[in-house]
Amino acid sequence: MRLLPFLTAFTSLLSLSVAQKPHKYFTFTDLASSSKGAKGTVLLNDQLFGELTTAPRNYTSVILFTALDPRFGCVLCRDFQPEFDILGSSWHKEHPNGDGLIFGVLDFSVGKGTFQRLGMSTAPILMIFPPGNTLSAENAPKKFDFNPNDITPAEAVARWVTTSSKHTVTIHRPFNYVKLFTFIGGIVGTATMSKLAYPYIAPALYSRNLWAAVSLVAVLLFTSGHMFNHIRKVPYVVQGRGGGVSYIASGFSNQFGLETQIVAVVYAVLSFSAIALCLKMPRMESSGKQKIAVMAWNLVLLVLFSFLMSIFKMKNGAYPFFLPPLIA
Repeated sequence: MRLLPFLTAFTSLLSLSVAQKPHKYFTFTDLASSSKGAKGTVLLNDQLFGELTTAPRNYTSVILFTALDPRFGCVLCRDFQPEFDILGSSWHKEHPNGDGLIFGVLDFSVGKGTFQRLGMSTAPILMIFPPGNTLSAENAPKKFDFNPNDITPAEAVARWVTTSSKHTVTIHRPFNYVKLFTFIGGIVGTATMSKLAYPYIAPALYSRNLWAAVSLVAVLLFTSGHMFNHIRKVPYVVQGRGGGVSYIASGFSNQFGLETQIVAVVYAVLSFSAIALCLKMPRMESSGKQKIAVMAWNLVLLVLFSFLMSIFKMKNGAYPFFLPPLIA
């Protein structure tokens, strides 16, 4: 009988501790499950925000301060909101009970007091409030840095939450049926158009002259240094000495954009000169015109090869070769 008072007291303490076991946490997990917005995200106001972030708390909360009303003109807020919804719904999908992590959204239209109290003049702002029994530097909220020039994906925020807390967040994006149907429609449409257009494009596809021209253009682009320009991001021209413009870079390992175009044109004319001599000249019926054309194309070859060697001489003064009539 003497043990009865002790048992009664112990039971009372136990029930009291159970009743006080983060009651507000369960309140917010229920709000996250029944949210009018995205599943797993609590829509906050000034009062709910105060209750959620007031110490003591043995849970982590990720709060998005935003301004979705069109009057505020926050484009980044509207662009990032779907990504944050995916973040909250992904966590709720794997952790229906929250498991110590709550996602919330506080819009300026219903949280002006909180914005003013925290000194926030811009949006969106994303903060994580770690657990703690008191307000101290150890459990001070951490702020996420947005990229103002691009939409921050949910995966980037998930990595930040994972490194800033003990919770590992995995993103589960909903299946994009529109993208699937668009892809299937594109394949079907392309196949249909190809079948209908095949009788008209088949002669061009099997044309030797077409493939020779395409191959020649590709060879000219790559041999003139077009790919080098894209990789090195070379300037088009630079300012030379005396205020002039320098379009030929010194050294065989350097070049400018205009220099590449000049060399490509020279290569193209040389190629067409060789093609004309090999294919066109033998078909000419008049021997007199044939001789004049052969001499003209050979003159073009001589002048352009001379100009090409002069460019090599400009790039490197020690280049030992030259060809009249252009001697650098």
